[in-house]
Amino acid sequence: MKLKKMKNIKTLILFLTAGIFLITNANSENFFAEAKKKYDEKSFEKSKFLFQRNLVYNPKDAKSYLYLAKIFANEENEIEQIKNINTTLLLEPDNEEAMFILIEYELKKSNYSKVNELKESFILICDKLCNEKKNIEESLKDIEPKNESE
Repeated sequence: MKLKKMKNIKTLILFLTAGIFLITNANSENFFAEAKKKYDEKSFEKSKFLFQRNLVYNPKDAKSYLYLAKIFANEENEIEQIKNINTTLLLEPDNEEAMFILIEYELKKSNYSKVNELKESFILICDKLCNEKKNIEESLKDIEPKNESE
């Protein structure tokens, strides 16, 4: 009788643990979906909160970091924008959108060597944004270091 009771308790604990895991996982998916919806509606404060909340449940969600970077760019908070872009690229080195945002940021800062370095990586990973290669090249010409003989 005692053995049967122990087995029932173990089964109950297993079901409770599985249930908590499923609820937590469902919540994190709901946070991202709701955050994306708020972002699309341009409700940036609410979406920022929801993306951050999603990261509590799923700290390796590169998409949440990418959207947070976009929100911080909109808020003109460069430090947080770049921190989130770098985290996105750390988690997904082949994220072309994050790479392009970083290139745009470095272009704005006239950081020729960094843009040139990032451009080489971007060319290798681009898929949907490959047409931006030409724009990057044109922008690089504007900040390219001049020869001393000129």
